[in-house]
Amino acid sequence: MAFQAERLKNQEIAGGASESRAGAFWDRMKEYPDRWGGFLHEVRVEMRQVTWPSRHDVITTTFVVIVAVAFFGVFFFVVDSTVSRLLTQLFSLFKH
Repeated sequence: MAFQAERLKNQEIAGGASESRAGAFWDRMKEYPDRWGGFLHEVRVEMRQVTWPSRHDVITTTFVVIVAVAFFGVFFFVVDSTVSRLLTQLFSLFKH
């Protein structure tokens, strides 16, 4: 945004002459490293503000997730097996 404002200011100083497409392209290419550096700086600033979990929190949360996945895996296996068995018996009842 600041680069665009600076470019417009430079155009006004130069008498409002519009830049050629090739010139505008090369200007954008010259600005790219500065924009990339600004982006990385903002990322570093934001990463400093992140509150990272402690090792104990990560281990505890991982354990809870593993237990929950195992529980629901067994639960759905039992439900699926029961429904399958009931449907098989129901179909065999009407088979004859």
